Amino acid sequence: MKKFIFTILIITLSMNTYAQINRSFKVDGVCGMCKERIETVALEFDFVSSANWNREDKILHLELKEKRDTDKIQKKIAKVGHDTEKYKATDQAYDELPMCCHYREPDTHEHSNIIHGRVYEQDFEGNKVPLYGANIHWEGTHKGTATGKHGTFSLTKAYESNRMTISYAGYESKTVEVGEEDFVFFLFDENKMLEEVVVTYREKTTTISFLSALKIQEMGEEELHKAACCNLSESFETNPSVDVNSTDAITGTRQIELLGLAGSYAQITRENMPDTRGLSTLYGLTYTPGVWIESIQLNTGAGSVINGFESITGQINVELKKPENSEKLFINTYANAKGRLEANVNYAQKINDNWSTGFLLHGSSNKVRYDKNEDDFLDAPIGDNIVLLNRWKYNGSNKVEAQFGVKAIFVNKQGGQLDYYKSNPDTNLWASINSTERYEAWMKMGKIIDETASVGLQLSGVYHDQKSSFGTRNYDATQTSFYANSIYQKSFYEKHTIKTGLSVLYDNYDEYVVANNYLREELVYGVFGEYTYIFEDKFTAVVGLRIDKHNNYGVFFTPRLNLRYAFSEKSVVRASVGRGQKTASIFSENIGAFASSRVFVISGDGSDKPYGLDAEVAWNYGLSFSQEVTINHRPFVVNVDYFYTDFTNQVIVDYDANTQEVAFYNLDGKSYSHSIQFQGDVELTDHFDVRLAYRFNDVRSTYSNIMLDKPLVAKHRAFVNFAYNTESNWKFDATLSWVGSKRLPNTLSNPVEYQTSKNSPTYFQVNGQISKSWFSKKLDTYVGVENLLDYRQEDAIISANNPQSQYFDASMIWGPVFGRNIYVGLRYKIE
Repeated sequence: MKKFIFTILIITLSMNTYAQINRSFKVDGVCGMCKERIETVALEFDFVSSANWNREDKILHLELKEKRDTDKIQKKIAKVGHDTEKYKATDQAYDELPMCCHYREPDTHEHSNIIHGRVYEQDFEGNKVPLYGANIHWEGTHKGTATGKHGTFSLTKAYESNRMTISYAGYESKTVEVGEEDFVFFLFDENKMLEEVVVTYREKTTTISFLSALKIQEMGEEELHKAACCNLSESFETNPSVDVNSTDAITGTRQIELLGLAGSYAQITRENMPDTRGLSTLYGLTYTPGVWIESIQLNTGAGSVINGFESITGQINVELKKPENSEKLFINTYANAKGRLEANVNYAQKINDNWSTGFLLHGSSNKVRYDKNEDDFLDAPIGDNIVLLNRWKYNGSNKVEAQFGVKAIFVNKQGGQLDYYKSNPDTNLWASINSTERYEAWMKMGKIIDETASVGLQLSGVYHDQKSSFGTRNYDATQTSFYANSIYQKSFYEKHTIKTGLSVLYDNYDEYVVANNYLREELVYGVFGEYTYIFEDKFTAVVGLRIDKHNNYGVFFTPRLNLRYAFSEKSVVRASVGRGQKTASIFSENIGAFASSRVFVISGDGSDKPYGLDAEVAWNYGLSFSQEVTINHRPFVVNVDYFYTDFTNQVIVDYDANTQEVAFYNLDGKSYSHSIQFQGDVELTDHFDVRLAYRFNDVRSTYSNIMLDKPLVAKHRAFVNFAYNTESNWKFDATLSWVGSKRLPNTLSNPVEYQTSKNSPTYFQVNGQISKSWFSKKLDTYVGVENLLDYRQEDAIISANNPQSQYFDASMIWGPVFGRNIYVGLRYKIE
């Protein structure tokens, strides 16, 4: 009997082991390339024995080796761009699909005059590997193209020839006749190679699209992981287009520069809604923890009119991690030599087929008091930061998407003289204290009307309460803001797209500075339209116009034009022109001036306009060229950019007229910025990338009828970044920056001991990081150093020994204050 039972158990186990379990679900796609991509992703899972996607009914049929849920399979398929029953692909993933795979616009596949294809090589094991950089052309013509990173290509059919030639270094060329089909495959056999050749492609951590009319740099998570990147202000350490500087030597506030101009002239958005502006212009850069960021899109120059009129030098859009496609659990811890401790926890949960939610938590603390330069002032502020965010996402079966979220920020920071923080401080000692509470809420909703049209709505609200003191001066301020933006989009015949909509922006500010109260209320209604024309992937034009009505500044126009022409798939020139306008928040944008004894002098006209000053208005003109060449089968990308910003009005911040004052007044004369940048990105050897850049800035303004260089802006900057990855998951990153001389504000009226030189010295700065991935990349550990050479600005604080004097000034910062900073951290994730 026991033998019989044992035999039955063995048979049962064998049946369970070898029986196949059938599963099927819907996956959107349109062509043979879609079929291959979908099936390939499914077969990456060990428990899948076969996969077959049916192009007609859009059903993926699976045979599984064991009983398993298909949730992970569907999630991964969505990540590569295909909608499934449970998950919708992000717009970014969908847009990265080849044109022939764009299933959301089915009409394009019925009447297209374009043939799509894919080129592979077959290795000795019989595996098909996509070929990047294979050349395709119609025989007897000059019409041709090259394959992209997935081995794909698109080429307009030629009436002169139906014979297509495919060539690739190391293989014999192939020529085939093409009939009525709209999709073709080509396969090179490695056994028939002319000589040995190895072609590899790795996804770059920062990419520049050759297809977009706008010059947009896409910085992914891997780029942000090259440095500590604790918050948004520290996210550009490896990007040569954005400069990061300190506002002063006491508060620890960081500011960014784009095209040699302050970060306030760049529009900073979170998922295309206003984010860092108003009272948060500078402080707000620390309100977005780095590990929350999924990607950053940096658009230099005139951008789109859809997101508003405030962009002058460019737009920086931050995409946070989405609950529907991020890790289920992500934990990050960090500590540095400044005494800063930080922890982040990201949690994502899928509720059901339609709903998902995410919780993002951040906490940081610094209790260590450092005074390396022995000037009796803290080199870095102490205090705590807490940031909390909860977001919800809805994907409806009725082609409706919605998301909403809330965010809370609590900041408490102190800086100043070291003795102030003893048990019984002297009240005459100089200290800076900042306590901020900020609450945000937002909602986005969109609906696909049909294959060519959609409509969307964006809503956001902010309440910001800040209480600050700098020595004997108080700066207390509140901001209440509301934003609404509606967008309608319609496409025609693949070539034409229109976007139009209405917007409203409301700001209420109450600022109390010393004994003066500054109240301002701004209400702006706007209407906009944008037209995009695409001609055969060669030429793109984006024409936009906004008309806004401001309660103080009246009606104003915002025209913008972006043009792109492709000489080839790897050679693109772009041109842009556009107008921008913004209200200067003179106190929050110049918070460093509070770290001094300078008196604020505002020369307004006494009107109801904010501070009695006119709006800042500028035109931005840009020209850029991008070229990719292949050297030893490796891509080498060169970018050359020139941008000219011309102010028709600017609020001048004048530190030169009087050493004991900082004056604010409307521009009377010329103010402009010329910025030229050369950048090259190359993969020298396997897994070894180098990025080189040089930038020249010529930024000048009229100060009291005298044209001067803008102070504290380097004319010359050079940059080189090295990134090396090993097959054993070690990563080595290093960045060397050279900062040229900067003009310093005039201090000749000070006593000799409190005078500075006319210009700062040049200096080098080196940052580096080593990281290692463990346990199938679930755990990352990293150690790094900032300012390896320990370069510091000497005498960063003027009259540090007597901060109550009229000469006290900690705002003349042209270089590093803290010195060498070593940090360690780890990242852990559960998919």
